[in-house]
Amino acid sequence: MASPRLGNPFKSALANRSAQVGIWSSSCSNILAEIIGGHQFDWVLFDTEHAPNTVSSLIGQLQALQDADTQPVVRPAANDPVLIKQMLDIGFKNILVPFVESEEEARRAVQSTRYPPLGIRGVSASHRGNRYGRDASYFERINNEIVVLVQIESPAGVRDLERIGKTKGVDAIFVGPGDLAASLGRLGNPQHPEVQALIKEIAAKASAAGIAAGIVATNPTDAERYLEWGFVLVTVCSDTGVFQQGLQSASTAAASIAAKFNT
Repeated sequence: MASPRLGNPFKSALANRSAQVGIWSSSCSNILAEIIGGHQFDWVLFDTEHAPNTVSSLIGQLQALQDADTQPVVRPAANDPVLIKQMLDIGFKNILVPFVESEEEARRAVQSTRYPPLGIRGVSASHRGNRYGRDASYFERINNEIVVLVQIESPAGVRDLERIGKTKGVDAIFVGPGDLAASLGRLGNPQHPEVQALIKEIAAKASAAGIAAGIVATNPTDAERYLEWGFVLVTVCSDTGVFQQGLQSASTAAASIAAKFNT
C-alpha cells in the first residue's frame, strides 16, 4: 500500500469555494473506478444508499483510485455511526450523509466522523485507513482531514438549512433533487419549475450564509447552471448513465446494421 496522502485537497477546495466537478458512481465496479480515475474529474461519489455496494466492493474501488487525483467520496446508506465508521476505517475521508433535516442530525453526522473527545467514532488500532497501524500520525491529524457533506432532501431540511450548514464540522450542504422533488409532490420530475426555483433559492440562501453547497446534476448543462447559481460542488453524469447511453447508441446501430442484412 502506498504511503499515506497527508491532508485533504477536497476539503481545501471546498473551503476555498473552488468549483469541484465530478461523477456519480453506482456501478460497484473497480474496473470502472479505475477508468474514472484516468479522466479529469475532481471527485467521484460511491453510493451505498441506492447502489448495492459493500465494504469489500468499496475497498476495490478505492484501490483502483489510489494513484489518481480524483477524490473519492462515499454516501453511507444512513446517518448511522456504525456505517460511517466502516467507511472511514477502509480509507474514505469524504462522507456524504443522506437525509439530514436538522442541526441535531448534522451534529450527529459530524460526531460519527470524529474520534473522542470531539466525537464518537470507534477506535481500531489497525485498519486500512491508517495503513493497518503503520501510519503513526493518523490519530493526530485525521479529525481535521475529514469532509462531512450533509444532504438536504426535504422541506424540513431547507427550513433549517442555515443552522445545518453552520454546524461545526459540516463542510457543505448537498441537495438531492430527486427526493426534494418528491417531497414537493413532483416525484420523478426534478426539472419541474417549482423544484428548480427551490433549488435556486437554496443556492442563494447558502451563499448568503457563507455555506458551501453541492448538488447532483446528470448533464453538463444542468451542472453549469447550478454553478452559476452559486453551487460549488456538482456532478455532470453517472457511470451507469454513461454506460446506458453508450449501449443504447451502440444497440441502435447494431439493429440498423442487422436489418440491412436480414431483409
